[in-house]
Order: sequence, then structure tokens, then C-alpha cells
Amino acid sequence: MDRYGRSRQDLVNMVAELRKRQIGFTSLHEKLDTVTPGGRLIFHVFAALAEFIRELIVQGTNEGLAAARAPGRVGGRPTVVNDKLLRAARDMLPNPENSIETIAALLGVSVGTLYNHIPDLKRLRVSRVPTRLDGGAR
Repeated sequence: MDRYGRSRQDLVNMVAELRKRQIGFTSLHEKLDTVTPGGRLIFHVFAALAEFIRELIVQGTNEGLAAARAPGRVGGRPTVVNDKLLRAARDMLPNPENSIETIAALLGVSVGTLYNHIPDLKRLRVSRVPTRLDGGAR
């Protein structure tokens, strides 16, 4: 039941809408049927318990994250990007022979990483100085 609705109220509203349309809700896992008054009572108790458990999980997760942050731990993957890598990427961008994919592969990062760390990447690619076929600049 806790997978059917996002919240207790959402779950109750969905079952109430089914009831208006004269459709009964039967949970096979919990073995309850909302067609009977007793089934509806148990349904509401189970829905409240599911909401309570979900709130406990959220609270425990937030407490765990806060406890991990207290000594200075930061979550997520460690970054591979540094100033040297960004400088190398920016130096390679003006050359039209270097695609963004090639630059990312040479530097050992993903294309998304380049876009995330070089916000003006698209503008830098568009504003590059085109070269002539004989190698001279226009």
C-alpha cells in the first residue's frame, strides 16, 4: 500500500475516488478489502502506519546525513576536476579539430563534466576563430 500512494492523504483520496465509482480496493499483500466497513478501517490504519514509517525513514536519513556532515564529511563522488584540467580544456576548445567529446576523452572526464564546470562552453565553441584550409587564420 505504501507504494500505491505518495502520502497517506494521496492513498486515501485514490481509494475514495475508486469507491465513488463503485470500485473496491483489495490489497493482496495485506489481505484487506475496502468494500467492507472493517476493511476500510484497517485500510486507514495501514495507510497511517505506512506514512509513519516513511516519515521515520526520512528523519533517520536526515539525522544520518547531519551526523556525517558534522565532522566535515561531504557526500557524493569526489571531484576529478581541478584548475589544471579546466585550463587544459579551455586551451583545446578554440581548435576546431578538437570536438568536445575528444577533449573530454583526452582529459579522462565525461562531456557532461565539461559542460558542468565550464558554463560558457557553448559560447566558447561558437566564438572560436575559424581557420582557413591552408592553415592561416582569417
